[in-house]
Amino acid sequence: MKFATKHPARIYAVFVAALALVAHYVPSLPSALVLALAAAVLGTGEAVQRTEDTKTAQALATEPAPTGTADQAESADTDPYEVL
Repeated sequence: MKFATKHPARIYAVFVAALALVAHYVPSLPSALVLALAAAVLGTGEAVQRTEDTKTAQALATEPAPTGTADQAESADTDPYEVL
């Protein structure tokens, strides 16, 4: 359960990919079942997004934001647009 709460987006992606493969390779599935599963997948995606947003908000609240960028690590006298 700890893995599921830590990586919900990965689990969701694997499930959606497997579902798409099954829907493609098993043409005898009733279309109503496929549509119901598609609706459930959309609802699950919303829940996964909210979980990831919560994790991001918690990380931003507990850790200081970075102050510099990778571009600032370069020397100030070099022109990043200079053609070599």
